[in-house]
Amino acid sequence: MSTDTNDGGEGNGDGTSKIDVRVPNHLLEEIDEKYERRGYTSRSEAIRDALRDWIDPPTRLSEETLKELKTSHEQREQGDTQSANDVRERLSLDD
Repeated sequence: MSTDTNDGGEGNGDGTSKIDVRVPNHLLEEIDEKYERRGYTSRSEAIRDALRDWIDPPTRLSEETLKELKTSHEQREQGDTQSANDVRERLSLDD
């Protein structure tokens, strides 16, 4: 891998590095087909965003948690829930 560094003469001053990465042709074709539809202005922007997610992955909810959230939502829709204030009052709890 080779790198070419820009020490902030352009852009936001944070500095950037250009790297050469080899990817399979079919992967590059998929990136080129999708990046604009996903709101990116360039292939590079899409790849930088993917790298950020690789470094700091977004939080994902487990299937169990998603199921519990769905059940909770259904209970709320049916009126089977109580507000936190009602529960505090019933249990004589103070903040």
